Amino acid sequence: MRQEKRTPKAKDGKGTSVAERHTVLTGEELTALDAHWRAANYLAVGQIYLMDNALLTEPLRPEHIKPRLLGHWGTSPGLNLVHTHLNRLIRNRDQSMLCVWGPGHGGPAVLANSWLEGTYTETYPDVTRDAAGMNRLFRQFSFPGGVPSHVAPETPGSIHEGGELGYSLAHAYGAALDNPDLLVACVIGDGEAETGPLAGSWHANKFLDPVHDGAVLPILHLNGYKIANPTVLARIPDDELDALLRGYGHEPLYVAGSDPSEVHRALAAALDRAADRITAIQRNARDSRDGSARDGAAYERAAWPMIVLRTPKGWTGPADVDGLPVEGTWRSHQVPLPAVRENPAHLAQLEAWLRSYRPDELFDRDGRPSDQVLTCVPAGTRRLGGTPHANGGLLVRDLPVPPLDDFAVQVDKPGVALHEPTRVLGGLLARIMADTADRRDFRVVGPDETASNRLEALFEATGKAWQAGILPTDEHLARDGRVMEVLSEHLCQGWLEGYLLTGRHGLFSCYEAFVHIVDSMVNQHIKWLKTSRELAWRRPVASLNYLLTSHVWRQDHNGFSHQDPGFVDHVLNKSPDVVRVYLPPDANTLLSVADHVLRSRDYVNVVVAGKQPGFDWLTMDEARAHCARGAGLWKWAGTEDGTREPDAVLACAGDVPTLEIIAAAGLLRRHLPELAIRVVNVVDMTRLMPREEHPHGMTDAEYDDLFTTDKPVIFAYHGYPWLIHRLAYRRTGDANLHVRGYKEMGTTTTPFDMVVRNDLDRYRLVMDVIDRVPGLGVRAADVRQVMEDTRTRHHSWIREHGVDLPEVSDWSWEG
Repeated sequence: MRQEKRTPKAKDGKGTSVAERHTVLTGEELTALDAHWRAANYLAVGQIYLMDNALLTEPLRPEHIKPRLLGHWGTSPGLNLVHTHLNRLIRNRDQSMLCVWGPGHGGPAVLANSWLEGTYTETYPDVTRDAAGMNRLFRQFSFPGGVPSHVAPETPGSIHEGGELGYSLAHAYGAALDNPDLLVACVIGDGEAETGPLAGSWHANKFLDPVHDGAVLPILHLNGYKIANPTVLARIPDDELDALLRGYGHEPLYVAGSDPSEVHRALAAALDRAADRITAIQRNARDSRDGSARDGAAYERAAWPMIVLRTPKGWTGPADVDGLPVEGTWRSHQVPLPAVRENPAHLAQLEAWLRSYRPDELFDRDGRPSDQVLTCVPAGTRRLGGTPHANGGLLVRDLPVPPLDDFAVQVDKPGVALHEPTRVLGGLLARIMADTADRRDFRVVGPDETASNRLEALFEATGKAWQAGILPTDEHLARDGRVMEVLSEHLCQGWLEGYLLTGRHGLFSCYEAFVHIVDSMVNQHIKWLKTSRELAWRRPVASLNYLLTSHVWRQDHNGFSHQDPGFVDHVLNKSPDVVRVYLPPDANTLLSVADHVLRSRDYVNVVVAGKQPGFDWLTMDEARAHCARGAGLWKWAGTEDGTREPDAVLACAGDVPTLEIIAAAGLLRRHLPELAIRVVNVVDMTRLMPREEHPHGMTDAEYDDLFTTDKPVIFAYHGYPWLIHRLAYRRTGDANLHVRGYKEMGTTTTPFDMVVRNDLDRYRLVMDVIDRVPGLGVRAADVRQVMEDTRTRHHSWIREHGVDLPEVSDWSWEG
């Protein structure tokens, strides 16, 4: 089945179609391009099917075929075509380029091209660029002990995990930010184009500064089908598609057809035209603006070029199998010939398919690619598989984090003065932003919440990136800004991932409840980092750092919809080698944690901190020591005298739980002074895990020394209580552990009522101690009743006055 060429009619002569405007390819160039494409196609098919006889030096036999046929053919010929022509563009223009391969399982194509250009052999010397290496390349694909069927960390030149769709364009734009000489090509499959994250990513061009940033060239590959259904953008009318893409701010160039020679000429023309247009946009912007202008209401944003490539799915593969059409249909999506070992007709058809590429013209007797195949392949780091931008650890520089004492708050006595922790952090981030003004390798992203999260000091150092219109009433918008706000958590995450993986630093600030929107994306990034750490050639990159604020205990005004602390649970399910979670209880500990995570490499760090005024507990020196321990005693808050073991342990993790535990300790000190109470604060949640399960985990001896083996532990935790039980379930004293936390009792109410509703309040915590210390219940029945009565009085008070009890709102530490 052959697909006819479809190109929209030109409306204004400005590039709707390039079908009649071909770059003039000589016959020799055309032959070389086609040879490279055929070689890549041959290698892609071989990876899916063959485990031996790679060069077809003898007729195919069943034992040459893999017992399990896995992989995706349908998208591979289109990706091979794009790779072939990007090679030509790079070589002709000496262009620094990175390509993000969006179609999910296009691994055969990208691996094939990496092997042809030599970067695969340089990375994996045992996969030589000859017949033996070709056999190894084929056998390892989707094979036990081998490599995945999609583009993955193991793939040279890749920064994009192809196993999940929707994120390619956001990654591409993230890679282009602050990379002024880099052109990032991004192949978008038409199945991927149906996802929400990809649809939102088209707006990224409104944030790309042509002065300081590189360029992104989207290549929308329309081959018509997903696994079993047609794709939307391949089936809507051409004029509708054209209007959509122009509405997104692009100048689309169309290439379509099924005749290889015609498509080669048209694609070469489209890429040349796109590259010329990109160069012109950048030159005009860089000649007319020094990059420091922050006004510019009359600024006219250019329409960046993009390419729409329409070719048959499974192009050059079997036209039909068992009487059913395959090429150009959904049947070519994965393995077009499914029963090659068992069906002699399929085996014969596979051999004919492979020989149709004329491998004897493409490889010499030893299996090495011919000179003609390699004519357009660039050299060295210009090769797509060899670009250092895809191995960002080669480029990353240490972030200049200034001395913390410059920003620390003074603490003369714990629990008296208050500060907004994230506002304090904002000063540190602003200094970093200023100190990286020339090198431009630090960005802060977030969904329209930088000022809301009290980080507005950043705007003293930079503006918010913005390339659309600017009105006199706008604040902090800047063409060259390095704070990026867009109301799409997906786009923020994708930008930052692309930025980090290409060698820069950043921070993602988000409301805690809504960071769940990127649950799936952080999964993929964690898996990427875990695999990358196992590859010696992948150099460590800056960590992905989340600052989660506007959190569950201070979303009392927004209500139940804004109250969800579960992202921590989600992250701690993942590889312990990669994930870290920190809950600093005050401003100085937040500074110390930020200093650590911003300097770290190859982690996903989640930091949960409040933006509302909170008590200062520790001096800067104390905060450094406490954060280095990750968990420790706050002796000043307890009543231990060192002569006996504590009667109970009050533990906490998180700013509001810390406040409630300290307040409970104060109540116990006043009402039950004979009790020996130990107070433990946990900053690093992974400290609760066994050392055998996490590198930050405590040994059993360390845990027992801190929490005891047989005393009741009342643990006030920021999130869902069962996480603490899960982290500590193997410990000796687990049966004595009683955890209070959020249990989905949320509403619009007062701040203290939130903790009361979830039984995390100081009065309930005192009651828990009385209930769990042996023999105390009878002796302290009157104290328990006072606590219960205070909770009852609280309910009546807030309904009458609309604010919390004076003894709560006016509380400070008196110890």
